[in-house]
Amino acid sequence: MVVQIKSMGLFGMTAYDVNVETDISRGVSSFDIVGLPDTAIKESRDRVRSAITNSGFGFPNRRLVINLAPADIKKAGSYYDLPILLSILVANNAVNCDLSKSAFIGELSLGGDVRPVNGILTMAIQAKKNGIQQFYVPAENAPEGAIVEGIDIIPVPHVINLIRHLRGQAPIAPAPHYQPAKQDLTYPIDFSDVKGQETVKRAMEIAAGGGHNLLMIGSPGTGKSMLAQRLPTILPDMTFEEMIETTQIHSTAGILSKDTPLLTQRPFRSPHHTISPIGLSGGGSIPRPGEVSLAHHGVLFLDELPEFNRNAIENLRQPMEDGVITISRANAVLTYPCSIMLVAAMNPCPCGYFGHPTRTCSCSHQTVLKYLSKISGPLLDRLDLHIEVPPVDFDDLTSTTKGESSETIRQRVNAVRLRQQERFKGSSIHSNAHIPSGQLDKYCPLDDAAKAVIKRSFHQLNLSARSYSRLLKVSRTIADMDNSDVIQRSHIFEAVQYRTLDRKYWQRT
Repeated sequence: MVVQIKSMGLFGMTAYDVNVETDISRGVSSFDIVGLPDTAIKESRDRVRSAITNSGFGFPNRRLVINLAPADIKKAGSYYDLPILLSILVANNAVNCDLSKSAFIGELSLGGDVRPVNGILTMAIQAKKNGIQQFYVPAENAPEGAIVEGIDIIPVPHVINLIRHLRGQAPIAPAPHYQPAKQDLTYPIDFSDVKGQETVKRAMEIAAGGGHNLLMIGSPGTGKSMLAQRLPTILPDMTFEEMIETTQIHSTAGILSKDTPLLTQRPFRSPHHTISPIGLSGGGSIPRPGEVSLAHHGVLFLDELPEFNRNAIENLRQPMEDGVITISRANAVLTYPCSIMLVAAMNPCPCGYFGHPTRTCSCSHQTVLKYLSKISGPLLDRLDLHIEVPPVDFDDLTSTTKGESSETIRQRVNAVRLRQQERFKGSSIHSNAHIPSGQLDKYCPLDDAAKAVIKRSFHQLNLSARSYSRLLKVSRTIADMDNSDVIQRSHIFEAVQYRTLDRKYWQRT
């Protein structure tokens, strides 16, 4: 008799059905697993055998074949230990109940404990779509799976608990539906801590309001990193859909804390400049999300931008445009979302004082040229706002007057994002930064004076088509902050001043 137990597989951010088929027949005692299993799955034979015997059940001393269907998809990971064990017990008549509407997932210890696995949220969402009514998962993963409504998430701590539940001896209560607590947006740092730099604060508010990419250039000690670290404190509140998408990525990557089954605050990722291209973009022999995907719906901060591997940062160009990154391997093509705000900071030269108002740069012209050339024109084009961070004046530094708090700024940012949600209702657009080029005329109307200003700026600054569209999107955000439906000349003027630093530094070299 062939026994079928339903399970789930994970392919990047996509979950799919897996049927664990078990056949026990006469013949020489053996235990084979087929269906394109990887090494971790082949090793499950020893884990399953030990878990069965150490849980007090008999292991069949016969020919045992496990098939993971569909057999044309490579299976990876330790997800299938629990369904394999259960299929053996059902085939051996140790369990007898209807499991047609149930699915099982989990790794086993040698003693029968059910250990957590990655990607439970994604699999629970797909299981519900497939009509599964009970999804049996490791107990530690249950709060994550319980985010999904309309499906019972059964937490399984040990094999014995599962068997007693299926026999009706000691039922396991489904995990209660997870309701995220009200967001606690109290941060240990605040924008009011920053002395001076009002122009930079204004630019960061614009970036947060429209989801725009930002480049800060300034000498050492001017506060670039300090400002970037405080950016999360003014980001808009996440929608529930954004929480789900972000949590799925972190769950797939295996970095979701068991104490935080649902991410309710926008991620802020700040990798070191020694990170590899694969670490930044994603990939590996078993492709995993990179930093650019882990920052989905949040901020990716690259401090000391020229120090990053050139290939690593150039690989970000396409994801910054499309909001997704595709990783191609010989046996798989995976796509991860990466709708991010890219915030970068850099010195103007190796010594840090090129263009400084009072200190002399010690770098040669050729050294400055080589340093700045690490940032390509196409990458600069994709950075919507270019901000110079000047040295802080003594009067500002010693002032006891507190600046605006993050909460005050965040309220304005939320209002701007709410205006955008109303504008883009019914479309796939989330913010001004992601307006498709073909719809700029629809969403970015200009009055006659603004048209004249942007035309003159286009010719005088030698803007590319991409720079023009990004200038228009930033202007749209500034107009939203001004509660204006039409972009006016003042909005264009302010947006233009954030597109001139590439001319100051890169053209000077």
